[in-house]
Amino acid sequence: MNNHRSILLLAILALAITAPFSNAQAQQLSESRLAKMLKRFPKADANGDGKLTQEEFKAARQQFEQSKQGNARPAAAAQTRAGFDPGWEKEKFPPHAVSLKTPEEIMAIYKRGPAGPPVSDALSFPKPAAGIMRIVGTGHSFMVPGYKTLPLISRAAGFEQPLCLHVGGGVKGSARYKWEQENGIFEFDGKPLPKLLAAISNSEWEAMIWGPYTDRPKFYSCWIDFCTKYNPDMKFFLSDAWPAPGQVQKVFNLKANPESEAFFTEAVYDQLSANANTSFAGLVKTLRESTDEVYILPTHAAMTEAAKRFIRGELPGVEGLYKVIGGKERSIWRDKIGHLAPDFERLEGYVFYATLYGKSPELISAPIKFKDNPSFPGADLDKIFREIAWKAVVEHPLSGVTDKNKNGIGDHLE
Repeated sequence: MNNHRSILLLAILALAITAPFSNAQAQQLSESRLAKMLKRFPKADANGDGKLTQEEFKAARQQFEQSKQGNARPAAAAQTRAGFDPGWEKEKFPPHAVSLKTPEEIMAIYKRGPAGPPVSDALSFPKPAAGIMRIVGTGHSFMVPGYKTLPLISRAAGFEQPLCLHVGGGVKGSARYKWEQENGIFEFDGKPLPKLLAAISNSEWEAMIWGPYTDRPKFYSCWIDFCTKYNPDMKFFLSDAWPAPGQVQKVFNLKANPESEAFFTEAVYDQLSANANTSFAGLVKTLRESTDEVYILPTHAAMTEAAKRFIRGELPGVEGLYKVIGGKERSIWRDKIGHLAPDFERLEGYVFYATLYGKSPELISAPIKFKDNPSFPGADLDKIFREIAWKAVVEHPLSGVTDKNKNGIGDHLE
């Protein structure tokens, strides 16, 4: 009790001193001000001589700062270890969560957003032709290539892709982070930005897409529950990303990147794929307790297949795997984080298209106007990308697409 009382007194002292003064001014208090502070906070008189010196004042202030840091450390450390707010462990979200409000209230909150009423966001689309899906999605930079190229691929296939996205870099694009941000809870307490919540609750959608990031089932089941409340027949698609350098280090217990690309063999990529498949299979199994309509966008399988074909010398014009390791400009992955090189972004788009629509991109005859270098990838490499994407999709047990007669059309569509 005495220790807590001392800390409280020191806190009051610090606040009283620092409120009207800057740090420099506070350290040079007048004799009269020090005398007044002593009467209010006698415990600051360390030697008990009845006089508060500049040094004693400074020491009391420093002790307060240290105690403040010490008290904050356990909670911060607990959140760091868990990787998310402790509120996720509770049975219910806070009562002020936006997802608990009516569609009209949610839309009104979004229109009052921090940047003022949105003017360019498409939060609804007219009902498209049969088979075309209106899609909402979250995601980070590993998802952007697919989100960017899917509309271009779809346009060449004969339709415009309706998309409403709320994305961000790294963890800021994760399903968990976006749920907190949209609801105005935990890290965003009282500061909601319900773009997708407004769209989902006020209009019709056929699917939702996520990018993976330090996953727990609840990070996705909350979205599933909200989506199916308003659109019961929605489907859900989770990308399984690809083997970035960090994942390679983790799986093979390395302290740094391999010294050369000679480390990477087909067996290495088989191991990386096995690890990813096991992890995502468990997650999807749990999510399918909420709805059977949960699928994997197998970008991992596509990228590891591309890597293995490079190892076999079957990717014309491609010079390396990881630029950060091999140093080659035309590598599959362009940086230490593991972002795709621009020339490979279309491959993720092909995977998205093939999974969502159950058709091989090899069947698209119209030219696709990608915005990358028109001379690379050439027609031969682009053809291989399309083949890889369809192979990855139909061979993945959780994609929802099979092609037994090998005609490029999913069996569920025939």
